[in-house]
Amino acid sequence: MCTPCTYRPQDVMAREIFGRSDLDNMTWHEVQRRVLEVQKDQQMCIHKQELTELDIYNRILRYKNYMVALVNKDVLPLHYTLPLLGPVVYLTQGLKYNLELVLFWFPGAPFENTWHLREEYKRPANRDMLAQQLSRRILWVGLVNLVLLPLVLAWQVMYFFYSYTDLIKREPGVLGLRTWSPYGRLFLRHFNELDHELNTRLCRGYRPACQYMSIFSSHIMIILAKSVTFFAGAPLAVLLVLTIVDEDVLSMEHMLMIVTVLGIIVAVARSLIPDENLVWRPEHLMTSILAQIHYMPDHWKGLCHTTVVRDEFAHLFQYKAVRILEELLSPVLTPLVLIFALRPRALEIVDFLRNFTVEVVGVGDVCSFALMDVRKHGSPQWRADDGGDDDEHGGAGAASIVEPQPEQQRAQHGKN
Repeated sequence: MCTPCTYRPQDVMAREIFGRSDLDNMTWHEVQRRVLEVQKDQQMCIHKQELTELDIYNRILRYKNYMVALVNKDVLPLHYTLPLLGPVVYLTQGLKYNLELVLFWFPGAPFENTWHLREEYKRPANRDMLAQQLSRRILWVGLVNLVLLPLVLAWQVMYFFYSYTDLIKREPGVLGLRTWSPYGRLFLRHFNELDHELNTRLCRGYRPACQYMSIFSSHIMIILAKSVTFFAGAPLAVLLVLTIVDEDVLSMEHMLMIVTVLGIIVAVARSLIPDENLVWRPEHLMTSILAQIHYMPDHWKGLCHTTVVRDEFAHLFQYKAVRILEELLSPVLTPLVLIFALRPRALEIVDFLRNFTVEVVGVGDVCSFALMDVRKHGSPQWRADDGGDDDEHGGAGAASIVEPQPEQQRAQHGKN
């Protein structure tokens, strides 16, 4: 992310690498090719003579790869079971920022700079001491969030009020639309996937995802939505006709507010009525979604017609109204999550950083999942069985068979 303080040095470096070419219109692959060429000529990275595409990805996405892995291995406390609501997933932009603050940016964080994990985190003997330190650091961050709660809450309310008031007035149905949740964006993100690559992939899966969620409908809810649409739409239509006949109608007290409220009610109710032309094909639609998002839990197979799978997919693809509500509540809930849910996971986080950090020459410390080592972290089903070539190649196939890695070493849900 560019800030006003960092833009100028980055702009100068970009001009030196790309000349006066139009950087905004260059493809990412062209940018990579230019960087690799400049490395050969100017030796920007002094630790190795040639860079690879994977080196560039690992440098840019170092922290994001760790966040993807932490979510994939279920190290972060994001899943809860609440009374009446049942299983829920909670991750907001505010909580995500605080998690990154604790792990990467806060004074005394596990990373002492942008490329190096502190040496003490690499030694198993220090795990208990480091877990206590990390737990105290999380507590302090949580307490700071509590102290700043009134200011942050006021800012959140004002931000969403000014951001969405005009949009809701013009398009009231926008609250009934769905969007990929912050948790969904981390859960579905590939290792070494840039933001624009992720956005492109999720945008391609948006339409089938909307269709999939729309085919699950409650007949009672549809009847209620149609009734509300009629009883709110009838007076709205009369008022609009009267407004056309006589503009002075709008000058009556509260008339403009009544028209606006009725319009919002009609739009929201209509958004709850599914398209009557949708065909009940949940498995087919989930296959179309999977072609773009690439990941889904194994227990979804053959059960995409059930409400259980629908509810779990809704954690990834939530209503925009729910997203806004979660962000508004974030200043209140984030310190509670940090103090009471994240602190008990301090030892797991320390163990994760030690077990899944690898030093790469010229790149620094990176998450081992980001090295795309299928033999170490991939599913055993992905490894070629070379046993059939033993006789022809003098047993070379048997020697190349890799012993299955422990379950804790593998990425979940087919990732990596």
